[in-house]
Amino acid sequence: MEGEVIGPGPYRATKLWNETIKLFRGGLPLRRHWAHFRCYDWSFTGSEAVDYLHELLRRNNNFGPEVTRYQTLQLLRKFLKAHVIEDIKGRHGTENFEDSGQLYRFPTLSPLKSFPARPLLKDGGDLPRLIRWDDYEELPQSENVAPQKTRVMTSDLWNKRHSVAIGDVHECKLIRRKEISVKQVDHIWKSMTAAHLQRVLGLVSLDGVLNPAHVSGKHIVHNVFSVNKSGVVVLENKAEDMPYWVVSAMKCLASWPNCSDSRQQLYPGFERDVLRTVGDYFQRLKEPLLTFHLYEVFVNILGLLQDREVATEALQVSCLLLPPPNRRRLQLLLRLMARVCQNPQLPPLNDFISTRTLMVQMFSHCVLGSGDEMDLDDLLATKLVTFMMEHQSTIFLVPAKLRRQVEEHLSHLKRVQIKYAGSDTDFSASPAFCKQIRRAEPEEQKVVGTRVPLHELLEGLIADKELPAKDKRKRMKQFQRSYPDVYRKRFPTEESEAAVIPEKAPRFKPPLSLFSFKKPLQPFQRSWSFRA
Repeated sequence: MEGEVIGPGPYRATKLWNETIKLFRGGLPLRRHWAHFRCYDWSFTGSEAVDYLHELLRRNNNFGPEVTRYQTLQLLRKFLKAHVIEDIKGRHGTENFEDSGQLYRFPTLSPLKSFPARPLLKDGGDLPRLIRWDDYEELPQSENVAPQKTRVMTSDLWNKRHSVAIGDVHECKLIRRKEISVKQVDHIWKSMTAAHLQRVLGLVSLDGVLNPAHVSGKHIVHNVFSVNKSGVVVLENKAEDMPYWVVSAMKCLASWPNCSDSRQQLYPGFERDVLRTVGDYFQRLKEPLLTFHLYEVFVNILGLLQDREVATEALQVSCLLLPPPNRRRLQLLLRLMARVCQNPQLPPLNDFISTRTLMVQMFSHCVLGSGDEMDLDDLLATKLVTFMMEHQSTIFLVPAKLRRQVEEHLSHLKRVQIKYAGSDTDFSASPAFCKQIRRAEPEEQKVVGTRVPLHELLEGLIADKELPAKDKRKRMKQFQRSYPDVYRKRFPTEESEAAVIPEKAPRFKPPLSLFSFKKPLQPFQRSWSFRA
């Protein structure tokens, strides 16, 4: 299972913690060790544990080769505190794990963590409802009105509805809508961005990953439209921006050795002091730049890093959810980190580790972290920040597909809509599109689209049992005169017509023998007239 990527899902940090423990316990070689003239079976030294776990984490796609030996040692100290391991005397918690020949062993109890319960959302869903056409339709408010009784349809009313149904009379109404407010635009951006994020992450629901209450449509709109030529967010309130001295230090380090903004005289080690100044500012922030509320969202993206395009799109959408000051700081910081790592003229910033490793270790926990101080925060942040630093030029772009979908939806809401009387079809759920068609298609669609309701109208007339036979025959005749093709297709023979309408008997000429009897002729004389 080494190198296996854990699929996205809620509380992924807990899953990674349990999976790492399983891999560590299942693969670490255990053997007999001697200490203080005593033999200990199924044990391991601290150095053996560091060597094995360090290599395990570097090969695992969830963490990667950026993991250092010091980070591995820190994780083993968390293992000892959480009673994943213990020393040979059974002690844990208060003891400190050492990268030495000290002996340790695995406890018999299960060290795996249980998953926390998912928070229940009040509205039973995790996505706000998208604004549709019906939200703008002005309908009369009827309160305390008794329901209308079913009324008998008169011939005039039937003819009117019949004409509207077949297209003879174009009875319609124009829906009047109110102007789309700024608040409604923010709501649409929020809803469609959350839905787009859910699709990119491949989740059935965002429950346990993102709380809609922590998403601001206003922030999303600001991050999309309020940017400068370089694509960096411009803040309305300058007090929320970074101090001038921090921005100057970042510019100096990014453009080294051309520090035009620096009025101080350069001296040996000056670049290290500038980096320390920038690092102190970001490390003193109250929360990571990706915020505590979005921790699970960005941890879920770790499972997508093998597919660069998908991971980049997921980061593009997720970074839109950030407050504008956080997005601005994050973008400038990642740009600084990338330029420092790619600058061959910059002197080494550390005597023991490379500049790339130094930048990731210094700023990773300033970018990603949980409010509960998860045990794998350092490793997860290292993996994510490394990817974001390498792709910082693209992850702050607005996804073209999301922007197009929102613009099409807003354009659809702004168009005039016509509704025909009696039509229950709702076309407001999705935007309308136009495509070029052949010249013959309108006539074909007219014939097909007209015959279908005519057939349904004829069948409804036949199935109406409450309609008197006389009225039914009269309307059938009217239908036959108006639409002979449809009528002939339904009743190709007189027998088929008589089978459906038994009240209508075929005409016949009475025999001459009947005229010799007066009484039987009386019923016929009422309807027919005979000449002598």
